[in-house]
Amino acid sequence: MADISLTFPDGNARSYGKGVTPAEVASSISTSLAKKAISATVNGQHWDMQWPIDADSEIAINTMKDNDAEALELIRHDLAHIMARAVQEIWPDVKVTIGPVIDNGWYYDFDREEPFTPEDLGEIEKKMKEIINRRDPVTTEIWERDRAVAFYEANNEPYKVELIEAIPGDEPLRMYWHGHWQDLCRGPHLQHTGQVPADAFKLMSVAGAYWRGDSDRAMLQRIYGVAFKNKEDLKKYLHMLEEAAKRDHRKLGREMDLFHMQEEAPGQIFWHPNGWTIYTMLQDYMRRQQTRGGYVEVNTPQVVDRKLWEASGHWDKYQENMFIVEVDEEHAREKAVNALKPMNCPCHVQIFNQGLKSYRDLPLRMAEFGSCNRYEPSGALHGIMRVRGFTQDDAHIFCTEAQIEDETKKFIDFLSEIYRDLGFENFSIKFSDRPDTRAGSDEVWDKSESALMAATKAAGCDFDLNPGEGAFYGPKLEFVLTDAIGRDWQCGTLQVDFVLPERLDATYIGEDGAKHRPVMLHRATLGSFERFIGILIEEHAGKLPFWLAPRQVVVASIVSEADDYVYEVVDALKAAGVRAEADTRNEKINYKVREHSVGKVPVILAIGKREVEERTVSTRRLGEKQSKVQSIDEIVTELAKEASPPDLA
Repeated sequence: MADISLTFPDGNARSYGKGVTPAEVASSISTSLAKKAISATVNGQHWDMQWPIDADSEIAINTMKDNDAEALELIRHDLAHIMARAVQEIWPDVKVTIGPVIDNGWYYDFDREEPFTPEDLGEIEKKMKEIINRRDPVTTEIWERDRAVAFYEANNEPYKVELIEAIPGDEPLRMYWHGHWQDLCRGPHLQHTGQVPADAFKLMSVAGAYWRGDSDRAMLQRIYGVAFKNKEDLKKYLHMLEEAAKRDHRKLGREMDLFHMQEEAPGQIFWHPNGWTIYTMLQDYMRRQQTRGGYVEVNTPQVVDRKLWEASGHWDKYQENMFIVEVDEEHAREKAVNALKPMNCPCHVQIFNQGLKSYRDLPLRMAEFGSCNRYEPSGALHGIMRVRGFTQDDAHIFCTEAQIEDETKKFIDFLSEIYRDLGFENFSIKFSDRPDTRAGSDEVWDKSESALMAATKAAGCDFDLNPGEGAFYGPKLEFVLTDAIGRDWQCGTLQVDFVLPERLDATYIGEDGAKHRPVMLHRATLGSFERFIGILIEEHAGKLPFWLAPRQVVVASIVSEADDYVYEVVDALKAAGVRAEADTRNEKINYKVREHSVGKVPVILAIGKREVEERTVSTRRLGEKQSKVQSIDEIVTELAKEASPPDLA
């Protein structure tokens, strides 16, 4: 057998027979490595320990201590198979379908007449641990298509037969065995079931799922699981889920009486007075910041004729996400076709195009709190985080190519200050380059990507590449916040666009007296107000910064004789700019405190006979067990200062 040369990470090379497997390579190095190995990296590709190597290659043998991403992928992928095996060992008549790896875990879809119960999940987990402890070998073979079909037909697995029929004819069919149990899979997998950490996974839930996402096909049962490399990481993740449930903005929205949503307006928000207070306070703050940042504010129509969307490219590239409106215009032969605007940029170009612009007018920073509507599938909607109707803190900077770098730096500084004011000290940046569906030539995209990347580096910012996720008209930066429990939220964006000014014929007069195309920088800081408010609610677990809290102070009476003084204190607080309300109901003070604490009121002032006599209040802050006695002047001065937004403090 001919020899091939395998080069290791340390630069050393060894000769092996053609067709050698990584398992054999690991054994040739040391017995301990052969036992600990979980996979290999061959010429940059993740490689199963059993797959043969047929040519000179670079190779690295991976263990659980190496690349976390690859190790977790293997653990989760093997657990999907182990779970399916466990289900069929317990209920042999259940049919299996597919089981991919997803964020933090995996799922597998089953065809079973009886619904899985929470008790069933516990039984499946127990069986999975038995399989892991058996340390059954994982083996693989390549099969001919006819043999695979015959195998699955004989075993009454129609879903597997259908999957094989969907695989291109020239693609090999790889079969994997985990002990006696077999599945069709591309791999790679671990060497034996015992390499899966038995104490680092948990089955989480069951949901319905149509076969292949088709509502006309069978409804299957999907079991979700999570898995990590060790028990400690699993424990941290489960704790994070507990915290996330407590912080869920939908739950807190009900408790704080902020908003509601209903079937008659899917993906739209009904803001209650408390929620709208947060919204308007945040909007006022952003308006002041944008004015300081040199932005001019505009407002544009929500319903625009399709002709503009055709000219901008949105009709071809984005129509599936747009709400179309047909109107019988008077005296018109055909219905007028309009669309609710999904974004503001084409309308801003229309304002830019009114009148002649000079290079002296640039950069022109045009901002709008623009109400947009986008069709999101009903299954993707999520509280106020993912909606169909929303308002962006949107802006477009019309500038020259030479100004891109400076404007990028200014925006990153602008965004950084706002995030700090709102309690987010750090953020990361993703650089998203050209998507498959896009407008503009490769030459234009080369120029756009180079300009944005150079500007980001000049601003002193590191970034991670996010391939193929740019807008259809240009590359973008995505600014990602990390919240109090470690979740990432993509909020702000900055996009460089050479395409739209060309399509919509935007020009300015340069120093040479000739017409030139401006560059258009699309930017948003918060993203949408709706989503960012949801993030703030979850970040602070409803305990919003005092200046944003919709109900800042409740002044509660302990006895009815204190009612007049309660209203006097409320009036004094309101005069000082504090949102205050009275609670003089005939209820015990402990009941009032508990109720307003659930509503996340930051400060409760209790007033009884002694407070009336001494002209004081008993101050209790949310989350604190002890109260503090203060004079009325002291508490008014203290809370008036806290009520001031950070940019005015």
